[in-house]
Amino acid sequence: MHNQQNVLGSDLQLCCQNPITGFFRDGYCRTNEQDLGIHTVCAIVTQEFLTYSKQRGNDLMTARPEFDFPGLKAGDKWCLCASRWLEAEKAGVAPAVVLESTHHRTLDVVDLETLNRYAYREALVH
Repeated sequence: MHNQQNVLGSDLQLCCQNPITGFFRDGYCRTNEQDLGIHTVCAIVTQEFLTYSKQRGNDLMTARPEFDFPGLKAGDKWCLCASRWLEAEKAGVAPAVVLESTHHRTLDVVDLETLNRYAYREALVH
């Protein structure tokens, strides 16, 4: 994927296409110098996080058709700003993170040890 890597040092994986996420709205939490918010953390949002984000001035729950944004609900994957995720972590409401889909630039803001504590791991199906 455009030679961008995740926080684990391997190729960046898809975060979500329904709803379509990412700074470039291509499903990946990739970034470049125009992404001032650093939308690089692939998170599985919770109601607690969505409420917190709205209280902080970023309503991610309300649909905004003019921006082709359906609004998020608990369980959706979304590329969050690294600094907002860290702020939520300090407030005790950080959502789980899909490390394989979280861009390596996140490490400029959040250390890998912290991200690992919130790593989403799918249950093994036998």
